[in-house]
Amino acid sequence: MAKSDAQEYDPFAAFDDVVAGTTRDPYADLAVKRRRTPVALGMTMSPDALPEGIDVEPGWIAYRYEDCSRILRDAKTFTSTGYDATIGMVMGHMILGMDDPEHRTQRNLVSHAFRERALARWEPELIGPIVDEQIDRFAADGRADLVRQLTFEFPVRVIARLLGLPEEDFPQFQRWSVELIGLVADIDRGLAASESLRDYFAQVVAERRARPADDLISDLVSAEVDGEQLTDEAIYSFLRLLLPAGAETTYRSSGNLLYLLLTHPDQLEAVRADRSLLPQAIEEGLRCEPPLLTINRTTTCEVELAGVTLGCGESITPHIGSANHDETRWDDPETFDIFRPPVPHIAFAHGPHMCLGMHLARLETRVLMQRVLDRLPGLALDPGDADPHIRGDVFRSPTSLPVTFHPAA
Repeated sequence: MAKSDAQEYDPFAAFDDVVAGTTRDPYADLAVKRRRTPVALGMTMSPDALPEGIDVEPGWIAYRYEDCSRILRDAKTFTSTGYDATIGMVMGHMILGMDDPEHRTQRNLVSHAFRERALARWEPELIGPIVDEQIDRFAADGRADLVRQLTFEFPVRVIARLLGLPEEDFPQFQRWSVELIGLVADIDRGLAASESLRDYFAQVVAERRARPADDLISDLVSAEVDGEQLTDEAIYSFLRLLLPAGAETTYRSSGNLLYLLLTHPDQLEAVRADRSLLPQAIEEGLRCEPPLLTINRTTTCEVELAGVTLGCGESITPHIGSANHDETRWDDPETFDIFRPPVPHIAFAHGPHMCLGMHLARLETRVLMQRVLDRLPGLALDPGDADPHIRGDVFRSPTSLPVTFHPAA
């Protein structure tokens, strides 16, 4: 790639414009679909938004919580192996595209590193200091854009440090992660990023096999269940999945929560005054504005869903965003309310493929919010001439969060 091309190309803008989408509020339309056509043929994003030469056929979409939950829990009828033919092009054969027993074996090999208890030690040693480093850069200014200056960079720095990678490589990892997950935006760049990451991780994995360290890659290299270990290729595929999944979704979910609290200042002040409210605020943010609205499954046999018969081998998309706003499960679901009675959502999916990194995502968001509330007194949204808002058809988040606060002395 020529230097001028590298300077002109913005993978983050490409990803947001093509993959994420620009819709501000999809929920009114989703409510109509839940009532009238709870399972129907459709598309999760407008065909007009796809790059030239990319065609996507309509597939089945499920909109109600009950049906989405059923799809995600029943991995025998609704397989996730279709991912091998889509994002598997750049990720490789990964646990997201596996069924049992292969999925169970691979997940057991990597899951110990992501248990809530295992992650707790990273809060004081790694996650808190990274947030402080980010805030230190603007705390004295009295104003900031919390997306560009905090939420966008923070999660990939956490993932890179968990993996034991050098800090100077962080910007490149963020670019690679967006190019990987933005495969639809630019196939060639996605494939090139995949190869670059494989080559990079091959060197690191070889080093960790020779000299283990106190990091996640060393944990993966040494993981063993019933005498079985992960192959190098399995480790590369998992790391290529972890990088964008950990960086993208946490960046978006933390930005969504900040936006929701900043636009509901009474709830922001309630959390500031009583930090025990923070866990329920995080869950309500995930319910109200999940970072990822859709995931995909494929039927393994003929099956009836909400009165519709799906044939074997058909694509079915559980619409998480719609399911999390199902009025049969939540009263007034369009309203952000951290005080509502707790009812489990499916922002992290459900069933055997429930998000492996959900404990890390919650931990990162909690630490980030604690530091923001502690270090940015008087925090308030300050749109000025800007128009901060959450947007997206598939991935959702604000692209800017201009704020003011009392500057640090």
